[in-house]
Amino acid sequence: MAQDADPPGVVLYFDPCCPYAWIASRWMLEVESQVEVDLRFRVMSLSLLNDEPPPDPESREPSGRLWVLARACAAADRLFGQQALRALYTALGRRLHNEGTKNMTVLAPALADAGLPADLSESAWSTDHDDFLRASHAEGMAPLGRPAGTPALHFDGQALFGPVLTGIPRGPQAVAVFNAVRTLAACPDWAEMKRDSTQELTFA
Repeated sequence: MAQDADPPGVVLYFDPCCPYAWIASRWMLEVESQVEVDLRFRVMSLSLLNDEPPPDPESREPSGRLWVLARACAAADRLFGQQALRALYTALGRRLHNEGTKNMTVLAPALADAGLPADLSESAWSTDHDDFLRASHAEGMAPLGRPAGTPALHFDGQALFGPVLTGIPRGPQAVAVFNAVRTLAACPDWAEMKRDSTQELTFA
């Protein structure tokens, strides 16, 4: 694909607990390391997508993990911007997915790794950033219609659910996949493409 005058704008919407979003985000960072793209990350919420009520801040139930970690990412984006969101997502994702720690103990050390204030861990139990999270979620999901989910990619205004990858494309393959997905996204007649996969997820 020929280089554009301006780099393609790509927004990836993720829930930090989704392994497929994690794989897609690492793929897009691989792409960014090789070609010029205007890449941004935004947070969505699987809890909002599935109409799950927020957790009781007094109970601190482990079932509130989806809400709490999405709120923390929303707070990082709202208060400190894109680089902070990237750093927190990377620190969370490494613990949640690469290391397999599927609980809220990941938040405090991830905030420290990202250089963010420890008190964001407490604010993630409050509703302080819920309006921001809901707005970010709506911006990412509304254009998708029925197949809304994560990962979601917006290419220069074209919104897609996916791609759903079981591993992270690296090197030239990462760029080739990006170019193919971008080409399909630009086709107004393309509606859907899917195949079953029994491959285990890999995060290397």
